[in-house]
Amino acid sequence: MSIKIIGAGLPRTGTNTLKQSLEMLGYSKTYHMKELIVHPEDLHHWLTLENNETPNWDELYEGFQATVDFPAYPWYKEHMERYPDAKVIMTVRPFEGWYKSIKSTIWTAGPQTLFQKLGMLVKLAFNPRLRSVIKCVKLAKRMIFAKHLEGRFEDKAFAEKVFNKHMEDVKAYVPADKLLVYDVRDGWGPLCAFLNVPEPTEELPHLNKKENFKTMLADLMKGEMV
Repeated sequence: MSIKIIGAGLPRTGTNTLKQSLEMLGYSKTYHMKELIVHPEDLHHWLTLENNETPNWDELYEGFQATVDFPAYPWYKEHMERYPDAKVIMTVRPFEGWYKSIKSTIWTAGPQTLFQKLGMLVKLAFNPRLRSVIKCVKLAKRMIFAKHLEGRFEDKAFAEKVFNKHMEDVKAYVPADKLLVYDVRDGWGPLCAFLNVPEPTEELPHLNKKENFKTMLADLMKGEMV
């Protein structure tokens, strides 16, 4: 099965909403960071990409028709090369909301206090699956914060420059007729027009708000898709 939709939007720009929306429109399944956390055995594919090598695309995306969010977004160009007929959707939102959201979720994911860190070490000692999941989370933090944001996420002005540059780079690289710059607050209209499909009668799902992020992550780390 070939990937038909490539997501180039940053995490926390409505990517989970886009995942659910695409699946409602028939693009099932849609790959998302959730998939990697639930299936950490996929990590080797993404480490291959991180090492500038070619993964086994067919194995990675068996059964999938779309991919959004991390881990795919840093390699949207490689995805376009592999799937030249795919359309690209870049989810966007205002910087201030994005910065606040990612700072309170992905940036602080994992144990923060000494007590929490000690508790995590105990869990890791007896839980091989959890050790694999933590490696996936570390990849996300490494690619998003260390590489894409150059280790300067807490420099808000710099983070805003990177945020804006990513959008400009995507718009410059992707042919205009293959790209949708999409704010999920705009509802079904732009998305369905771009994909040339009828609008569902159900409302567009708005999911993965920051207030339930930690609960969602805890469930995913147990292997429960939410």
